[in-house]
Amino acid sequence: MATLNPLPTLPVGGAAGMGISGGGIAISESQSRIAALSNALATMNSSTKSACRTCDGLSRRSRHLDSLTSPASETSALLAQTSSNLTLTSNVLKDAREKFDTVGDCEPAVERLFWGAREACREVAVHAERQGRGGVLPPGMKRLVDKGGQGNDVHGANMRASITKSSLENNPSHNAALSSTSPLTEQELYAGADAMEIVRDAHAYFEKRAEWRSTGDTIADLDRVHGVGVDAMGLLVTGHLTGAGAAVRRKVDGTVAAADKRRGKKYPAAKKASSAAERAEETAAKTRDRLQEALQNRDLMKSIGEYEEYLPLSTRVVRELRAIFECLGGMPTNGSGLLLSPLSPSLARALPPPEPCLPPGGKVLRTEKVGSGHYTNFTMKSLRTGYPHLDSYGEARKSVAYASVDGYCRQLRNARKKLLPSGGSGGMSAAAMQKNVDSAARDAVRCIEHTMVVVSGEKSVYRCVVAPSSSPGQAGRDGEEGEGKESRPDPQYQRALSASYSYVVSAAVDRLLDRIEYTFLREAGCAAGSGGSASGDAGGGAGAGGGGPNPAGGNDMDIRAAASAAAAGLRVVDGVRMLGPSLSKLCELSGPPGTTASPPGGGEATIASALCISLHRSTVKNCSKTLENLARSIQLDPLDGPKHRPVDARVATVSSDVVHAIRVISPFVSAYKSVSKRRALPWDQQIGEKAGEMDVLVRFLVKQLLISLSGKAQNYKNDVAGGPGGAGEAPSGDSQAKSHLFMMNNTFYLLELLAPNGDYVGSAGGDGENYRINAPWFKSKMTKSFESEKAKYLTYWDVLNRHLTQVDDRELNYQNNKDVLSLESGRLLKSRFSGFIEDFERVYVVHRNFTVIDPKLREMLQEDIRRVFLGRYKMFFDKYSRIHFSKKNMENYLKYPPQKLDSLIGQLFAMQ
Repeated sequence: MATLNPLPTLPVGGAAGMGISGGGIAISESQSRIAALSNALATMNSSTKSACRTCDGLSRRSRHLDSLTSPASETSALLAQTSSNLTLTSNVLKDAREKFDTVGDCEPAVERLFWGAREACREVAVHAERQGRGGVLPPGMKRLVDKGGQGNDVHGANMRASITKSSLENNPSHNAALSSTSPLTEQELYAGADAMEIVRDAHAYFEKRAEWRSTGDTIADLDRVHGVGVDAMGLLVTGHLTGAGAAVRRKVDGTVAAADKRRGKKYPAAKKASSAAERAEETAAKTRDRLQEALQNRDLMKSIGEYEEYLPLSTRVVRELRAIFECLGGMPTNGSGLLLSPLSPSLARALPPPEPCLPPGGKVLRTEKVGSGHYTNFTMKSLRTGYPHLDSYGEARKSVAYASVDGYCRQLRNARKKLLPSGGSGGMSAAAMQKNVDSAARDAVRCIEHTMVVVSGEKSVYRCVVAPSSSPGQAGRDGEEGEGKESRPDPQYQRALSASYSYVVSAAVDRLLDRIEYTFLREAGCAAGSGGSASGDAGGGAGAGGGGPNPAGGNDMDIRAAASAAAAGLRVVDGVRMLGPSLSKLCELSGPPGTTASPPGGGEATIASALCISLHRSTVKNCSKTLENLARSIQLDPLDGPKHRPVDARVATVSSDVVHAIRVISPFVSAYKSVSKRRALPWDQQIGEKAGEMDVLVRFLVKQLLISLSGKAQNYKNDVAGGPGGAGEAPSGDSQAKSHLFMMNNTFYLLELLAPNGDYVGSAGGDGENYRINAPWFKSKMTKSFESEKAKYLTYWDVLNRHLTQVDDRELNYQNNKDVLSLESGRLLKSRFSGFIEDFERVYVVHRNFTVIDPKLREMLQEDIRRVFLGRYKMFFDKYSRIHFSKKNMENYLKYPPQKLDSLIGQLFAMQ
């Protein structure tokens, strides 16, 4: 504190010197006050100094006190931090204890889920075996029945016996609950799913604390419990999806609907279907019209098949299955099983594709015997996607889908087998054999329709049960993305989803493909032989129904059988052409917005899509073989023999057979175009848009027919008396006449039945019965050939005119009585009449054995023959029959008056 300076004092003598008087008292009082003030100031100064010293002391004491209290505050803060650390440590220990107790807490729920699912799966298997539907069961479920519920589980694992056994030994009270036969409840399934979520969380917890000594053992236990849960859910998926049965049901039969309508019961129009009997008799034209109308109206699935799709799952089963797929969907995998921890990106990219996968090139070829029930062994391999629940779904629904298609194929086969004669296909007539082939083709198209319905039903099951689990990705599950961010679909899981669905529907398409090839190679007889893996018959499969027109294959098939096979092949192509694209579309997956059904950037082909391509390719290839067999059968038609070269020169069987062949294949214009665009044929090497239409094939068949007819006609000409010809006794000249008449018969037959202006009227109700070749080449060629052969034929009657020459009246000399010609003159007329009679009888005797079945042609030829010589003969006869040129044998020379000749000509070519 600053020291105050004292005020200055005034000198006392100064007042007296100034002459102030009488004021002494006043001066003294002022001085005393000043003195008092000075004393006060001095006191204040001392007090101030004392206060300053006191403040300095207090400051020193305060600093000293501060130096004493600072360590206490720091100690207090350290104590607070220690208290907080102790609290956190307590929470960590508590959380760690809970995680360590996860196995014990979650194991009972998981075990209950396992045993309940196993028992449910076994009950489904036993029930199916009792009903005779054991073929529907996957191999794992069959093992459950065979071993009475003991042994390995559906997936071939060891049932995690160690954990189950230890848990039962350590939890005697829980033993009774596990051994209970009470069915698994929905809440127990949810409890098991929650327990598996807890196990996954605990596994992630311990993975972050790998330095703990007990972490390894705990993670092993968690993996084991989780494995039991995965197996349990796989069992439950298999049991539910197998026990649900086929995803199709029979439509309301048209006859049943009519009967119910009389009773007042109504059905939606879409559910009414024609009866199975009507479908069994449906012609190719009706089938094509029905399918075309359905495609135009976009109601294909409502118009095809005798069955309709439906969801065979109850609401509870759907909830349970969705809970399972939601619990297991999108988890990381190592390609063989689920993992509780994700793989590194490099390892994830190196995972193998799901098995079975397509071979290099993506083309699926036949590996199994025709009729074995399978086309390729790819569909018989086990599904290995790396996701056990998807494997369970694929195996279960694959068995159901295959059984549905296989059962329908067998049903049609048995129905057709009942119509066969008692002796089987060996005792069938040619007409019955051809009808059987047509029925086989119709049944093949019906199988295509049924397969589409089955695949559509399986797609409904997939969308209802599996598809909802396709959106979450592993990134979102592991928490790598923040809240509010959309999780990315896991590419590996999406690929597995696509493979599992393809595995299911490929079994149905595989069975259909074998059925269609069996129709071609066995029942239509277009196989080159009966041996080999591509044409062998497995006996017990689809090969038990019916036989083809030529079961041994080969090239000795007759024309009508080959025509029936070609028409059957074109009918199948017609069905594949119209239904194949829709079937391929059903076999593909279309993911929801923001997801992909196939791996990103891939669009990888699946076995199902490859089988659909093989279906079309195989159908086209086999149909082209049937068409080639038809052309070859015409080429190889025998040239000799009464059956193939008639002795009476009538219409050959080959002509009627070719007309029949043209008419049965003519309705399939679009189907033939589908074949010619994809296959180079012997008569049309162009493919694509440059390929020819049906007219090219018809022209080739007609050409082969004419070549065959010409060969037969040439063999007529080569016949000599007693030779090996058809008649065997005719002289060579008359054989040539027979050759010409044979060609006339056949060309006229073709003109009448196939030319546009023919008079033939086909029977109503047959496919192609009224088919005509409108192209100008046919009529021109046939007419030219007919007129040429007719002109050659009439020359054999024209020889009679050489005897009908006029005799000069100057050469006619009479005897003396004027009534009878002289001997020399009579000989002129006798030689003419006798020569005419001799040649006429010779020609007539031969030609009366010829046959012209067509009455129009018969009358035409008779008139042409009359025009050749009868008019001239009548004039000759009328002129010279009045002359008596023979004394004793006049009647012998005049035994053929014109009227009689006319009558005899009218008897020519009559049917023998």
